[in-house]
Amino acid sequence: MTSSLSAKSLPTRYIDRPEGRIAYDVQGSGPLVVLVPGMGDLRASYRYLAPELVAAGYTVATTDLRGHGDSDTTFSSYGDPETAGDIDALIDELGGKAVIGGNSLAAGAAVIVAAEHPEKVSGLVLLGPFVRNPPTSAFQAWLFRTMMAPLWVTTMWNSYLPTLYRGTKPADFTEYRSTVIASLKRPGYGKAFSLTTNQTNHDPAEASLAKVTAPAIVIMGDSDPDFTDPAAEAKWIGEKLHADVVMVPEAGHYPQSQRPEVTTPAVLGFLSTVVPVA
Repeated sequence: MTSSLSAKSLPTRYIDRPEGRIAYDVQGSGPLVVLVPGMGDLRASYRYLAPELVAAGYTVATTDLRGHGDSDTTFSSYGDPETAGDIDALIDELGGKAVIGGNSLAAGAAVIVAAEHPEKVSGLVLLGPFVRNPPTSAFQAWLFRTMMAPLWVTTMWNSYLPTLYRGTKPADFTEYRSTVIASLKRPGYGKAFSLTTNQTNHDPAEASLAKVTAPAIVIMGDSDPDFTDPAAEAKWIGEKLHADVVMVPEAGHYPQSQRPEVTTPAVLGFLSTVVPVA
């Protein structure tokens, strides 16, 4: 598999939402797959996965979070329910049911959509998923909020981002990291990211788990530093959703780009069971 930051070359489309627009691109034909990145990231996070899904016969839409990438920074609220509303609107825009692929925060949002709108969701691909709040002390919460204050959030994210790629880094990591940071440096985007980190709460996602009926797969890097025990977290989510679990060796929080040779076949195998290509 080869990489390029090819999402930049696709035409950017927009859907109107209350308070602003959400950016996305779409390519291919066949069953719909919507791919959503986590906070502080871009839709190009799926630069390895999306082309392979298109080649396999799927329509693939990749979208930026509100306040990120090519989406607007005019929103006043951010987090799992807000992202879920944006995903729901995009599925309506594109028509039909969709498999939702969500990384990190977006996994929690995907769970909410599946719980609230089961008729719109064919399946869930949850990558490095946050579907509940991790245990944290008051000091840790204060420290994180301080680190992610608008004045220096871009500098802190530039330093912190490599730690989330524990294990194997993508071959284009240096270029991709520069792209992410350049995006955050634009007026308004650092503040929007800071608001996202402060406003996000995964309690609504956890409360939605029991209502999900769509088939799901959990894909977790075995070295994901966002979880004290990634395997235990993946197992817990898998049990809640009756989902298959794939642990990706030598990968951190972004298995879709760190180990695409493992992640992509797992996703394609799942898709073949829930939305096979005719």
